[in-house]
Parts: sequence; structure tokens; C-alpha cells
Amino acid sequence: MPPNVLRSFLERIATGARPATYEEARLARDAVLTASPYSRGGSACLPRSLATVLVCRARGTWPQWCVGVLSSPPFTAHAWIEVDGVIVDEPMAKSDFSTFFSVSSKSVLQQSV
Repeated sequence: MPPNVLRSFLERIATGARPATYEEARLARDAVLTASPYSRGGSACLPRSLATVLVCRARGTWPQWCVGVLSSPPFTAHAWIEVDGVIVDEPMAKSDFSTFFSVSSKSVLQQSV
């Protein structure tokens, strides 16, 4: 799926959700990791982050979903979720990444106004 189509889809389903707390997002991520051993792999960041936002959405919340790259070489793409500017349960800090785009419940609300 092209990135712009995926982002548009996520913006639509994020509509009406309240922002997730860190704990809600962490619990959703833990549920994904428990249900899917594949999602624990280092190259599974995209399906893991997508599954996590979908679990959150099913529970009425939405963390910020992000796609970007490591800020310093080597080029490494990554997808993750964050709450209030804090990456949820990832080994690296937000400052380690440059974000290409993100989808949050707040950004969806701002776009629809």
C-alpha cells in the first residue's frame, strides 16, 4: 500500500478517538507482542506499529503513529508509536529519529476543522 494511501486510511480511522495514554498504548503494544511472535522481530516495526494503533482504536483511543528514519547513518526506516512525544517501549529515543509523517487523533481533529 502506498504511504499516502496508508496515511489517509489511518487518518480516517483515527477520527473520533481520544488520545491514548502511555499506559494504554503500552498495553496495546504488549497485546500485539504476545499475540504475534513475528511482531517481535527487528524488521517488523511497520506491522507491529499498525497492529498496535488498531488495537488502541478498537479500545477507543489513538496514540501517535510515526514513520521516519534514524537521524544518523546508516539509513534505517522505522515505524513506531508515541504518546506526548515519548516513544512507547522502543530501545531508542525520539531524538534518534527524523519523522517523515505521523497520524495522531489531534492532527485529524485539526485537519477536519
